[in-house]
Amino acid sequence: MGAAAHFSKERVFGGFLFWFCFWGLLSLTCAGRLSVSKQNLEVHKHLNRLNKPAVKSIQSPDGDIIDCVHISKQPAFDHPFLKDHKIQMKPSYSPESLFDESKVSEKPKERVNPVTQLWHQNGVCSEGTIPVRRTKKEDVLRASSVKRYGRKKHRSVPLPRSADPDLINQSGHQHAIAYVEGGKFYGAKATINVWEPKVQNSNEFSLSQLWILGGSFGQDLNSIEAGWQVSPDLYGDNNTRLFTYWTSDAYQATGCYNLLCSGFIQINSQIAMGASISPVSGFHNPQYDISITIWKDPKEGHWWMQFGDGYVLGYWPSFLFSYLADSASIVEWGGEVVNMEEDGHHTTTQMGSGQFPDEGFTKASYFRNIQVVDSSNNLKEPKGLNTFTEKSNCYDVEVGKNDDWGHYFYYGGPGRNPNCQ
Repeated sequence: MGAAAHFSKERVFGGFLFWFCFWGLLSLTCAGRLSVSKQNLEVHKHLNRLNKPAVKSIQSPDGDIIDCVHISKQPAFDHPFLKDHKIQMKPSYSPESLFDESKVSEKPKERVNPVTQLWHQNGVCSEGTIPVRRTKKEDVLRASSVKRYGRKKHRSVPLPRSADPDLINQSGHQHAIAYVEGGKFYGAKATINVWEPKVQNSNEFSLSQLWILGGSFGQDLNSIEAGWQVSPDLYGDNNTRLFTYWTSDAYQATGCYNLLCSGFIQINSQIAMGASISPVSGFHNPQYDISITIWKDPKEGHWWMQFGDGYVLGYWPSFLFSYLADSASIVEWGGEVVNMEEDGHHTTTQMGSGQFPDEGFTKASYFRNIQVVDSSNNLKEPKGLNTFTEKSNCYDVEVGKNDDWGHYFYYGGPGRNPNCQ
């Protein structure tokens, strides 16, 4: 009787344990499915916010879809402060240049060529619309979260030598830049050599850009940025792409790349933010570069961007910023990479062309005709140009000056090499 009772208890307990485990596993499975379902819903909502109804869509040879979106329906107008905003279709003033761009680099050994965007091969957007690179589900899923999609990590801005040394050792970001500080700046310009650097890991990037900065390097930094980048994490490929960025709180909660949040108002129907640039430069081959100008409209106060000589792309409304509502205190030009140090070794991600500056034209990447905009809205040569790099054995920068290129510099490097481990 005792043994039977004991056997019966074991069976009951065993049965209870079985059902307990079964329901536990079921609930875990359900919770997992609910979590995936919740994430899918969140991603779907975000895609609906970003991808506005298109008047027409263009399939780019690189796999992108470019949507021609009515100018008044663009993502900028999701911002509560822009609900009744009247679009400014052109700047009140454009800065006067020091250089006649048509005469720059006429020497055969330094001849450079204009670039275009790949999607132009298959169509154009009509006046009254703007081209928007369509965001795909897999783009968002590559981000650490839906909220962080299209945003840089905190403190991904190069710090000049005058900055707090503790801040300079940032999380994996390395730079080779030229910069000016200590004045009031109302914009900047540069012509940037375009390459397609190799990026080792999908969560790293390589970019070349200019930074317009205001505020401290703490929590309140204001930054407007533009240039070209290779970012597998953001775009899902290794193409060189035109990009912009802005933040008003040191990359924390505000701002984003391109048109991936409300802020930048685009007016141009021909150039798509985040779209591939083509062609790119090659060693001992034709060299290609892009000219970018960012300046503050003295009348309206907005920050405008121009690509090349003829494409005024649009503007960042002044209310987005605190310090930059007045002027910038630092301007920087140069390259940035992310170094994840896999297996304890420096990344092989290239900056610029992947060659050091002393290799020179057709081998090393350059910025030329770098200028700043003064309070009279004139483009001037930068005074007191400094350079900065965290590890010159990995990536370096060398400045120069001549009649054709004005102030210029070569920059970049291969990353890991015998002197950079």
